Amino acid sequence: MSSPLPQTQSRESHKDGSGHAAPVATSKSSSPPTTSQQAELGAAQTSPHLFQHAYQNPSSATGSLPVRRRSDGRTRTPKLLFEARDACCQGSSLFLRTVHAGTALRDAVECVLGCLYGDDRSEPPTRSVTLILRSMPGVAYTTGKDIDDDHKEIHLSTDYIENISEARQADEILGVLVHEMVHCWQWNAHGTAPGGLIEGIADWVRLRAGFAPPHWKRQADGDWDAGYQHTGYFLDYLEKRFGKDTVRRINSHLRRRRYVEEVFWRQLLGEDVGQLWKEYGEWLKHDKDQKSEGEQGQSCTENQRQENCQDRFDQTSGDEEEPVMIEREEAQLSTD
Repeated sequence: MSSPLPQTQSRESHKDGSGHAAPVATSKSSSPPTTSQQAELGAAQTSPHLFQHAYQNPSSATGSLPVRRRSDGRTRTPKLLFEARDACCQGSSLFLRTVHAGTALRDAVECVLGCLYGDDRSEPPTRSVTLILRSMPGVAYTTGKDIDDDHKEIHLSTDYIENISEARQADEILGVLVHEMVHCWQWNAHGTAPGGLIEGIADWVRLRAGFAPPHWKRQADGDWDAGYQHTGYFLDYLEKRFGKDTVRRINSHLRRRRYVEEVFWRQLLGEDVGQLWKEYGEWLKHDKDQKSEGEQGQSCTENQRQENCQDRFDQTSGDEEEPVMIEREEAQLSTD
């Protein structure tokens, strides 16, 4: 039976507005926690959905609802655990004040399973997910426990949380959690899938959930499998072009066989991925040109409107000045 992501760590690198990626820690901390909190957070939580705003107003989502629940009404929630290595540090305090850990984890699971599987029961046998807040470089990463890869750990940097702007704290934390939760449930072609595709699927789910950061942009420069939002937006294009569930089919194919690029995409979509990437770039350029033409048209219309208003004003001003001149002349004749 194939397994989800191998025990090598899956990494999340944050890109700021300048596009620079922050490096991510590559090893676990061997020092014991100063302070820890650990609680089992099952499916019986009653707090409101933290993702509710994305369901009702998916302004940055690309489909209807970011989460599609199973038609039989059943959900599969693994054991969800939370640990703060230093509960008194600023990053932990901000996290606890901003989100409810149990609700955030449960909703992230539901979001990921809805996007990648729906009614399909073929997800990996993940038995538990532990969210660990700790001080470390970078943003976050996901790994399987050494003793059993079916137990996942999401490590989230408290240092990173401290530097999130107040207005972005909730959306950024939830967005990172969704991205990392994907790594707990996606398939990876027995370890042969490109890392950029794995990360792109994770950011595609984040995009669907409505948590795309404002600095994300659709771009077709470089390689298709550069990863993260670069590949995520490409997958979004494929989803729109070839129909809903396209990304779900991609994930499903990564379960069944080893990844061979020349075969994989042709079997799925009938074209080489290089050609699809080229067509994506052409679509982006066409879309950009259309928007530019629309903006120019609006600008021309506005300029013409202003010119017409000025012409009417000039005509009106001339009509008003003439009787004034006549009155002055009559007044002067009367005086003479």
